Amino acid sequence: MAKKILLVDDDADFVEATATLLEAKGYATVSAGNGEEGYQKAKTEKPDLILLDVMMATDSEGFETARKLKDDAATKAIPVIMITGVRKAKNLPFKFEPDADWLPVKAVLEKPVKPEVLLSAVQKALS
Repeated sequence: MAKKILLVDDDADFVEATATLLEAKGYATVSAGNGEEGYQKAKTEKPDLILLDVMMATDSEGFETARKLKDDAATKAIPVIMITGVRKAKNLPFKFEPDADWLPVKAVLEKPVKPEVLLSAVQKALS
């Protein structure tokens, strides 16, 4: 049975390209266009992994969604990889690092992310 990956991003082109890449490697994908839809799909679809954007309706929506997923017993065991362009978009001088409370994710990848970097992070998060 293929591992299921939930893509939560409001950029339809990014979602399509990423889904194509993942499906070519044998993964099943589902998608959501915002944090709330992603949270609900995480509960109903029970994915093996979530790829989560930061900037959607708000500049911090992905951060809030990651914490919401962690705080829900139904979703807290699902690993999350954050994929974001927030650092470049906001000209931030620092990188985001996963931690248990503020950013409860397995990894943070910067957009644009190279396919081999994404696939490596996905494989690591699922193992």
